[in-house]
Amino acid sequence: MGNQVDKIKQSQQSYAEVPTVDPNGLDTEEGPRIGVSYIFSTDDEEQEGENRNIDGADKEHHTGTEHKHCDKSNEVDCAVYHRGDCIYEKSVKTAGMETYSPEILLNKCRAGDLVEFVITGQYPHWAVYVGDFQVVHLHRAEIKNSFLTEASQGRRCRIVNELYKFKALSAEMVVQNAMEQVGAKDRELSWRNSECFAAWCRFGKREFKMGGEIRIGKQPYRLKILMSDKHSRMLEFQCLEDLIMEKRRNDQVGRTSVVQELANHLNSVEEIKRNPLSDPITAQTDRTVI
Repeated sequence: MGNQVDKIKQSQQSYAEVPTVDPNGLDTEEGPRIGVSYIFSTDDEEQEGENRNIDGADKEHHTGTEHKHCDKSNEVDCAVYHRGDCIYEKSVKTAGMETYSPEILLNKCRAGDLVEFVITGQYPHWAVYVGDFQVVHLHRAEIKNSFLTEASQGRRCRIVNELYKFKALSAEMVVQNAMEQVGAKDRELSWRNSECFAAWCRFGKREFKMGGEIRIGKQPYRLKILMSDKHSRMLEFQCLEDLIMEKRRNDQVGRTSVVQELANHLNSVEEIKRNPLSDPITAQTDRTVI
C-alpha cells in the first residue's frame, strides 16, 4: 500500500533498554522519558502464532468449554494522554473489566461493540462484534470474519468500548468499517495489530493506522503506567501506533515483569550516575530506542 514500510522482524525492547521514569515517583530529572519506536516491529498477532505450546500444537486441548487462565491481578493499569488530554484509561479494578466465557459474553454483545480476548502471557486480541454471534478481527496478517467462540480460542473475554475516550461512530458504521475489510491480508493491511484495527473500526481515526502520524519532532503521546495508588511511570511517544505496541507488550509480559524491568532499569541508571565514566552509552539514555 503506497509507501508502506515493509515489516522487518525485530525483537521488542525490554525496560532494561528503554529510558523511563522512577517507579517510586522520585524522579531526579524533569519530565518523562522517551519511549520505544516500533517502526520495524513485527505484528504481535504473528508472534502469538509462534507460541506453539499455547496456540499451535496444543490448540486442540483448548477448545469447547475449557477456558485458558487469565490472572487479572497481573494486568497492567495504565492511562494514555495526548497533549494533556486522557484518551485511554484502563483499571482492572472497575466492574467493566470483568471477564466472561465467550458463551456468556454473547448474551451481552451488541453490533459495533469492541471485544477483547485475554489470557495470561499473551497479547490481548481485539475484535469487532458484527452481530449473529460473529466478530471481525485481524489475525495472523488477515482480516477475518469468525464466530466469537471460534475467535476466542478458549480465552476469557470482555467488552472494551469505554477504554478509548474518542467519540464512537454509529453501530452501523462500525460494522460497515469492519465488514469492508474482510479478506484483506499482508501488504493490503493498514493496521499493525488487532487492537489498532478494531479501534479504527469503532472510532475511524487515522492515528490507529500504520503511518497515520509522522514520527518527527516532539512526543505528544504519554503512557502512564500505574504501579500503585501513589506511584507511576511515564513514557513519551511520537505516535499512537508506537504507544499501543508498547502498551500491548506490557499486557503480554504482565505487571510483575513490568515492575521488575522498571526496577532493574532504575538500578542501572543509579549505577551509571555513581560511575559516569564506567559506561560509554551514558549519553544515549534519553534517546528514542529504535
